[in-house]
Amino acid sequence: MATRARAEFERDLQTLRQEVLNLGSMVEKAVERAVEALKRYDVSLAQSIIERDREIDERSYALEERALLLIATQQPMATDLRIIAATLFIISELERIGDYAEGLAKIAIRLSAWPPLKPLIDIPRMAEISVDMLRQVLDAFIEMDLERCRAIWCRDDEVDALYDQVYRELLTYMMSDPRTIERATLLLWAAHNLERIADRVTNICERVAFVITGDPRALVSPAEPDYAGEREAEFDVE
Repeated sequence: MATRARAEFERDLQTLRQEVLNLGSMVEKAVERAVEALKRYDVSLAQSIIERDREIDERSYALEERALLLIATQQPMATDLRIIAATLFIISELERIGDYAEGLAKIAIRLSAWPPLKPLIDIPRMAEISVDMLRQVLDAFIEMDLERCRAIWCRDDEVDALYDQVYRELLTYMMSDPRTIERATLLLWAAHNLERIADRVTNICERVAFVITGDPRALVSPAEPDYAGEREAEFDVE
């Protein structure tokens, strides 16, 4: 009987993790489509992303309920409990990344009122790296791959460098022509949302590494300062 119960629990846990992958895929597509709407000034596409954010929210809540039900009904062992706790954390982070995608869509709608300020190059590149990081970290979670987590975690520096570059460039536009300030500010908000997406991915990396090693700082060098939470301000556009 105990063996059968254990097999059932493992199936339920595997199903939950697969559903987290499916949620991650929805979020990835939302970010990609939001940046496409931003590049094309596509209001219709942006509106569809905003409307689908509710679906991401509802899927997140449903998965949280399933994870909590596993804890309540199956009395998981310590290792299993750590995996379920990490799953709950990842679900929450994915829901927030979905919110960033919604924010990008709102920015695209606002920007459609003006002619383009400049061709978008660095912002789409930030999105490309961030989405790839997200896809990779979800695979690392399924495979419990510490080395992959470490490689993804390090890629956050690429996104930060691009964000700094976008910031400097847009600041130059604003200083040279005050008429560009609103457009440049909106683009800066878009870049900030993408930088925050990459930060959320590094949070997931750290949580997966903790599940694997039991060390909450497994990915942080002892000599390296921890900047977690330092840039928590978020830009949203209503």
